[in-house]
Amino acid sequence: MTRSDMDSSCRDALSSPPINRHSEFTMTADLPTSPSDDPPSPCIGVCVMNTQTQWCEGCFRTLEEIAGWWDYSPRQKLAVIAQLDGRLARIMDGADFD
Repeated sequence: MTRSDMDSSCRDALSSPPINRHSEFTMTADLPTSPSDDPPSPCIGVCVMNTQTQWCEGCFRTLEEIAGWWDYSPRQKLAVIAQLDGRLARIMDGADFD
């Protein structure tokens, strides 16, 4: 992934309303709905990859998920979003850190 790819995947953070990540650790319920049924990116502009989990520190997606987001179908995007709460829970529980 190039810096250009990462920059383009984070641009949507400026155009999307912020996601409340502190409300009982729930992200998916706070995602705004889109008239086109295309889920918005969970990017919040904190684009730093965690070397242990291989997830972005801001949105908890993998590099593959970030790079492919704009090519994903709405169903694929929803499948990624459905995994984010679990990833956050694993981080909060320390499950991925020895």
